[in-house]
Amino acid sequence: MPAQQLPFSREEYDRRLAKVRAAMMAKDIDILFVEDPSNMAWLTGYDGWSFYVHQGVVVFHDADPVWWGRSQDSNGAVRTVWMADENVAWYADHYVQSTERHPMQTLAALIRERGYGSKRIGLELENYYFSAKAYLTLQDELPDAQFIDATALVNWQRGVKSDEEVAFMRKAARISEKIIDGIVERIEPGMRKNDLVAEILGDAVRGVGGANEQIWGDYAAIVPLLPSGSDAAAPHLTWDGRSIEKGAATFFEISGCYRRYHAPFCRTVFLGQPPQFLLDAEAALVEGLEAGLDAARPGNRACDIANALAAPLERAGIERGARCGYPIGLSYPPDWGERTVSLRAEDQTVLEPGMTFHFMPGLWMKDWGLEITEPILIREDGPAECFCDRPRKLFVKD
Repeated sequence: MPAQQLPFSREEYDRRLAKVRAAMMAKDIDILFVEDPSNMAWLTGYDGWSFYVHQGVVVFHDADPVWWGRSQDSNGAVRTVWMADENVAWYADHYVQSTERHPMQTLAALIRERGYGSKRIGLELENYYFSAKAYLTLQDELPDAQFIDATALVNWQRGVKSDEEVAFMRKAARISEKIIDGIVERIEPGMRKNDLVAEILGDAVRGVGGANEQIWGDYAAIVPLLPSGSDAAAPHLTWDGRSIEKGAATFFEISGCYRRYHAPFCRTVFLGQPPQFLLDAEAALVEGLEAGLDAARPGNRACDIANALAAPLERAGIERGARCGYPIGLSYPPDWGERTVSLRAEDQTVLEPGMTFHFMPGLWMKDWGLEITEPILIREDGPAECFCDRPRKLFVKD
């Protein structure tokens, strides 16, 4: 029988499925195979650490979706998806990491049995989880089918969040605040980074709240990132066993996560007295952030946020070569972005109420870095709402 503790109402899943089917019809896609675990979860509720093997959801126009995956993971599917048990299909374990056979052979058989062996089949071709071998196997097994690039088709349907989704993101934001508060309180010269990360992970998983409302923490799609000093020029370094030194800035890119929904949040801490160039950069960055938040209104475009941010930075002589944000919501490793809109000068996407972004204008210079960011919600009118409520500044601690 369908899962009894779904994160969302059945009406919410019906709404999502209808949006995806409309997008399929617009591209003349007969069936859609979704292998991105975030899209799988968004459509069906499936939740499990099984994305290291081939799995997916097959979406039809006139029937409930079918979850397909490894035999042992089908036990997780029947416990987490909203569909009936007969809509859970699996392949035997000897297909896993085999050089003699491939799981996609069983998916092709399912597609043939359903009468779609010569139809237009949508695939997420540009995706972390769909391999070249998987594509080649499907081509061999379904020679009469026409494969359509459906990369990000589902992702684009996820852009405007429902009230239920926003409620989850608000809970994730409370955890993000707790993590940043804990960092500022605990960090001190001589503290080993791995010890600080242990506390970060503890705060993230314990969550917030008391007996009446316990907001527990899920694992985030990205591990804590915390480079210091000149290493902060590299935005995606994690941690090691070295001690945090006085006289250096460390930025922290973290996210609380609640039922797979994220609220990424970054702040920077300087131990000691910051140099003037860093204080000047802080002032320009905060001015740009606030200008960008004001531009983040329904009817404006993604590029309007980026251009508003850029003006104060340019006046301060700071050039950024990267986008300054991306959509967020439900996600699995290795990325908490939705991989659709980019907040940059070239993106003309019109902002709609309910869109959610990580407004992320990190500064990564030759030998220093600074991150002050905000997870935001596009409101019905007026400037964006920040999910988190913490000072927008460089934290200085002696």
